[in-house]
Formats: sequence, C-alpha cells, structure tokens
Amino acid sequence: MTEDSAQTARAAEKPTPVGASFAGTVTLEDVGFEGQGRTILHNISAEFEAGKIACLLGPSGCGKTSLLRLIAGISKQHRGRILIDGLEMAGPARFVPPEKRNVGLVFQDFALFPHMTALENVAYGLYALSRSDAMAAARRGLQRVGLEALAHRYPGSLSGGEQQRVALARAIAPRPQVILLDEPFSGLDQRMRDQVRAETLAIVRETRATAILVTHDPREAVDVGDRIFLMRDGRMVQHGTPRDIYEHPVDADAAQFFGTYNVFRVAVKNGAAPTPLGTFAAKDVKDGDIVDILVKPEAVLPAEGGLGVAGFVKDIRFLGETQRLTLLVKGQEAPVHSIVSVRHKVETNGEVRLSVDPSGVFVFTSPGASPT
Repeated sequence: MTEDSAQTARAAEKPTPVGASFAGTVTLEDVGFEGQGRTILHNISAEFEAGKIACLLGPSGCGKTSLLRLIAGISKQHRGRILIDGLEMAGPARFVPPEKRNVGLVFQDFALFPHMTALENVAYGLYALSRSDAMAAARRGLQRVGLEALAHRYPGSLSGGEQQRVALARAIAPRPQVILLDEPFSGLDQRMRDQVRAETLAIVRETRATAILVTHDPREAVDVGDRIFLMRDGRMVQHGTPRDIYEHPVDADAAQFFGTYNVFRVAVKNGAAPTPLGTFAAKDVKDGDIVDILVKPEAVLPAEGGLGVAGFVKDIRFLGETQRLTLLVKGQEAPVHSIVSVRHKVETNGEVRLSVDPSGVFVFTSPGASPT
C-alpha cells in the first residue's frame, strides 16, 4: 500500500461528521417538458419527502435524468411548477437559477474539472465564502469521504471510485437541502459499486438532506430507496415503498420490471383464469376479457402427496440456498421456471408435481390482446 493509500484508509476509518442540512421537500405540480420535437415528460406530479432517499426508477429514455435536470434548474420545464420547501423554484412567472436553489448534484460522469485538484474541484461551488473558508470547507468535505490525503491530486490520477467520492464531497460541501444523484455508480465495476454506493448513501443520510437518486436498476432502488418513483415513457406510473411496489405492482410491466415471471395470457371464464399451472380468480373482470397471469418462480412449488400439476424437469441450476428449475408443463410451449429450496430433491429429466402459492400470482387485464 502506498503512503497516500494508507493515509486515505486512516482518514476513512475516522470520518469527520458532515454538517447537517435542513432537508427540503421537493414538490412537482403537473410538470411537462418537451425537447427535440417531442414530449419528454407528461404532466408529472410527485412529492419527495424531506430527509428521505427517493429513487427515480425506469428504463433508459423514460425521462428520469430530464426530471432531475429540471429539479436542479439546469433545464426549465414547459408546464407546471417545481417547489422546494413550498417555495417556487420554477413556474410560469418565476425561475430560480441552479446556484440559488440550495441543491447539490452528482453527475453520472462526475463532471470534475481535469485542470483542478480534488480540493479545488470541491471548493469550486463555494463562491459565497472567502477563499480560505471555501478551502477549509472543501478540505472537510474530502476528509469526510476519506480523500483528504489526495486533496492535491488531479482527477486523471484518481480511480473511478475516488473520482466519485470527490464529486460527492463537492455536492455536500455547501450543505444543500437536496442532493440529486444521476446514476453515479453505473460506471463502476460491481464490487466497487456496492462498496461506494453503501459509503455514499451513508454520508447522504448523515447530511439529513433530501436525496433523489436516478437509477435503471430495480435492485439498487429496492436496496437504497425509502420511496421508489417508477417512470415509463415520460410518465410517473407508480410510487411507494419498495415493498409496496414489489408486492402490489400497478400493471404487468411494473411487475416484470422488478423480476422474472411465468406469464400466461388467457381469456376469463366464469370469473376465473385457467392456466397450465391451475385456475386463478379474476375478480372484477368480465367473461371473455383477456388477462395476463404473472406467477413468480418462487410461487411454483413441489406439491405434496402426488397432487398438483405434472411437470418434467428439463434443467436444474444451483443458486446456493435455492435452485432454479426449468420445467415443461402440459399445455404450455414456453418453459415454466421455479425457484425452490435445495432441500427439495429433484432430478433432471425427472417428474415433479407442482402447486402454486396464490400470494405469488398477479392478474392484469390486457385490453385488445388475444390469448396465447
């Protein structure tokens, strides 16, 4: 280990507390945004609770980063209002520039100035302070993220994880009410990503600022978010706690964004939906309507006493404490997947009887679709 690395490690072991902020609630009222001849955001209304970590989650191109830029003030919406702690930051008759919104921003590419040292990068936004006070505050920020020993290094000589921490120090140094993070971990390898993410979110929580994290990774959103705001095609389709969204998805697309399902598209008969894995209740759905039945692999279980649906085990994949079964079931061309404990003894090319836990089944209407 180099002397710099050793000093960095020692600094990280004894972090300097970050000055606490007065967190601000971020409110969006019917926000619309257009660009390149198309509508990017459609009348979005949402409230990001003060002092909590919210995740803007959705596939690439759904409008997450555009929304973050509007909150930061880098872009201006075409409709609606944006408020922080009840004060209008952007609306029909008012626009507060980014530097006056008390918002910290960590970009996906970190956006560090290559000709400035780490210390100078962190101090850059502290223009309201004297140079000596700005440098002192910047040094405290670097100390908190464990990089005081590298204060005079340039970004080009820092690792990806170190650059990310400099960007975080720059965001928290002014003690913002709101911290916006635009997929800041996506450029890191998996091992470093988990470590840096845990360190970053611990620091963010310590600041007590409101945090909004953009991500396309549902696992990341579930791991770190107090609330998840699910976006699709420029619209906010669902929001709630990670558990709420996982257990009560608003539609089939929302459910499948969080995991893999066995999907059956069938017509409802007598208030029920018949599938190769069994018949499930289809409440409030008219006979003849088409529904998508989504069954979690964890809900497909070996049945007791020779009961249940017959299945043929095509493949078994060991996953540690569980195993993933690929099954063939009569009446279903596509394989059915099941995830069960390794305590269940099954064999490739063997037969197994299957039951389904109803709590792992979702029924969604599919207007205009044909059964498969």
